[in-house]
Amino acid sequence: MSKRLSAQIDVGATPERVWEVLTDLAAYPAWNPFIVRAEGAVGPGRRLTLTMQPVGGRAMTLRPRLVEVAAGRVLRWRGRLGLPGLMDAEHTFALQPRAGGTRLVQSEIFRGVLVPFVAASLDRSTLPAFVAMNEALRRRAEDPARTVARTGAVADGGTGTSTA
Repeated sequence: MSKRLSAQIDVGATPERVWEVLTDLAAYPAWNPFIVRAEGAVGPGRRLTLTMQPVGGRAMTLRPRLVEVAAGRVLRWRGRLGLPGLMDAEHTFALQPRAGGTRLVQSEIFRGVLVPFVAASLDRSTLPAFVAMNEALRRRAEDPARTVARTGAVADGGTGTSTA
């Protein structure tokens, strides 16, 4: 059994800017309501440590492996809950250039024996978390006063102070 979730949003920023926000893992706690903590290096074959907070659900920490990293276009990872085949997931962020910006499509395909038992919960808590993350990412990418550094620091737009 498999289940697919997908949420998309149009962002008034270039794919490069959206990619910058998406791959600045250290800054996730400052803006991301779904992936509330993210650690690791973004590169094919690398493992990330992600703490995800579904809407109305318990936070869980997963260690997925990046399987596709195409700067400005695709970020994809695979992970599993417990043993292989119990519940495996492939999460994708696809960035599509559009007139005036980028369409961000966030999707996940779940497979395994647990999927039929958790499908309703995925619709109720994970899909709204995708929507909330997409909206937060849009706001961050479109904010011209924010320059995201690779350290996760956020410049305040020129007053000489910065916050993390």
